[in-house]
Amino acid sequence: MTHSGALPAWAALLTAFLVLLGAGLTLLGAIGTLRFGSFFERVHAPTLGTSWGTGAIVLASIVCFSVLGSRPVANELLIGVFITVTTPVTLMLLARAALYRDRAEGKPGVPDRSVLRPPRGRDQGENGGDQ
Repeated sequence: MTHSGALPAWAALLTAFLVLLGAGLTLLGAIGTLRFGSFFERVHAPTLGTSWGTGAIVLASIVCFSVLGSRPVANELLIGVFITVTTPVTLMLLARAALYRDRAEGKPGVPDRSVLRPPRGRDQGENGGDQ
């Protein structure tokens, strides 16, 4: 049982465009995951694909069901907020864990520390800055 026949043409076109845009962005994220070589390169693509792709699909759902229901429907915003907040945080934690693992294994090309936090003793003196 579908009510898609009651959807005006402008809303159907906008919904279709947003769904295709969201699916395309998610597909680009998946292709980026396969194409990039190292783990650290692969972390970026799915984050953007899921965040922006989910955003476009959520907007399509809001447009479709708001027009069909003759009232604003914003329940889908919770889904969008949840995906937008959790995906980057999860992938950032995975990247930190992989960086810790690579440092512990002594892999070449992995920085020892953040360049924003120089090692103690270099610019603060040997006693932690108390001079």
